[in-house]
Amino acid sequence: MKWLGKFPDSFLAEIAGQPDALRRAARALDEQLDTIEAVRDAGRRAGGGIVFTGMGASYDACYPAVNELAVHGVLALQIDAAELLHFRTPVLSAGTVLVIVSQSGRSAEVVRLLDASEDRAERPVVLSVTNGLANPLAVRADLRLDTRAGTEQGPSTMTFGASLVQLAAVACALSGRADVDPVERARTAAREASDAVEIVLEDETLAARIADVARGRTLVLLARGPARAAAEMGALTLKECGVAAESYETAAFRHGPLELAGPALGAIVVATEPETLALDLGLAADLVDAGASVVVLSTEGDAPDGAHGVRIPTVDRLLASAVSIVPIQLLAWWLANAGGRVPGAYTRASKVTTHE
Repeated sequence: MKWLGKFPDSFLAEIAGQPDALRRAARALDEQLDTIEAVRDAGRRAGGGIVFTGMGASYDACYPAVNELAVHGVLALQIDAAELLHFRTPVLSAGTVLVIVSQSGRSAEVVRLLDASEDRAERPVVLSVTNGLANPLAVRADLRLDTRAGTEQGPSTMTFGASLVQLAAVACALSGRADVDPVERARTAAREASDAVEIVLEDETLAARIADVARGRTLVLLARGPARAAAEMGALTLKECGVAAESYETAAFRHGPLELAGPALGAIVVATEPETLALDLGLAADLVDAGASVVVLSTEGDAPDGAHGVRIPTVDRLLASAVSIVPIQLLAWWLANAGGRVPGAYTRASKVTTHE
């Protein structure tokens, strides 16, 4: 990562700080073994189901965990905190494990959701996943995990990856599998992911090479399954850097939005899930044929002729999005600079959203 130099801004420093943040999150699990065991016990008693919630980056980080549980036959819902608060609280009961992810633990929706839950006769078991424990969410939760991501000023980078580490252990604990140590799997996955992020960061020309995907174009990010965490979070990061971008589930893009395909479209296809690689590459090829500018992020760097292929080292799918999002983060940083904007600096939004 020598090209990163002395970091001209905090956003680039935080992008480069992700490998260490992943390692800190893994070490934090070693100090929170009792909590993970309590999560496992709560899962065994979860007659009212499992619900994952959060807002923004915290919500996006839940995709791999929910998918992991589905693979093992465990039904879990993923509902953003605002929708859960205002429209869906009846799904919560005393038998529900409610996993609330919030980097700050102070976001308006999650604090109000706690208020609403405590007013119910049958309060769910609340597990909080936050960066630090000195916040309203962690203080009021039944169980709490500290990601130890550290101080972060700009769009979620270190906090996103660290949340994925903690949620990897949570998903394994809630899966009910006796043959897997949740902390060991999360620890191993974090080690693989941190090394992989460093490999991606070594490419000093990456952002400039793929920047054409966004020049004067409508920009979409496409992914499936656990990889949706990277696409959803990537679109959010781009917007936080002043770049209009939207995320779609890859199959859903064919159901109408495909009409956007043409020279005015730029697409980043996150094709890291082996089950749907051929389908994702097929869509990427169709977009190229229509004249769109296409970037494909895949484990072997596979891409159709005419598209830019970026290799994403293979890691545990619970942490894969922590790696595949890095090219998107670097692109957001590069585009912000090119547009004369301070990368990662908020002008209207804020790091912590304290009112709805």
